[in-house]
Amino acid sequence: MGVLPGASATLASFFAYDLEKRLGDGSREAGVAAPESANNAASTGSFVPLLSLGVPGSGTSAVLLRVMLAYGLQPGPGLVSDQPEIFWGVIVSMYLGNAFLLALNLPLIPYIARLVNLPTQVLIPLVITFSLLGVLLTTFSTFDLGLMLLLALGATVLRSQGFPLAPLLLGFILRGLFEENLRRALLLSDGQWQYLLERPLTLGLLCVNLAICLIPLWNRREA
Repeated sequence: MGVLPGASATLASFFAYDLEKRLGDGSREAGVAAPESANNAASTGSFVPLLSLGVPGSGTSAVLLRVMLAYGLQPGPGLVSDQPEIFWGVIVSMYLGNAFLLALNLPLIPYIARLVNLPTQVLIPLVITFSLLGVLLTTFSTFDLGLMLLLALGATVLRSQGFPLAPLLLGFILRGLFEENLRRALLLSDGQWQYLLERPLTLGLLCVNLAICLIPLWNRREA
């Protein structure tokens, strides 16, 4: 998932958790290890499209792309041949970073694990506070703050009705990528929606997406 541009580690974590829930033994240890392993793997995998094609695979790699461009570096096929020291330096830094993380995390695991034992009355207010501060300090917009509260209320209602929230979160993550490519396709076709139905590949993908949306509804009806 990390190699796919725009997929990011968040999608990899949700896919790994869902796969572990379906195929695993249901243990809590595996439910934590699977998404965390996928998260770490996708984080390093996102550097593949960044360094080879110049396309960021995640939000972090997008920041690194801006930094490289600010220093006059152009990630892509020419980076490996023209400036191999930059290319291999990034790869070596990953090995060094993992070694430092291993040395730091192993002694701190007993202390970090104690966070799980925090009572719900303390943990939930802390999560809400940090979430509100994160939105407010990122955009400095009260509208975004109210939108977050509205979405949180809607997610709470959906969860109380038994709807899974992971697909909803994936939709929000992929929304920007979908809108950008849809706008690009419409520009190529002068705004003609029929263009999406004339190409076999696009029509096939639309049919697959429609089937993915309808099959759960049909299964729910049969149940």
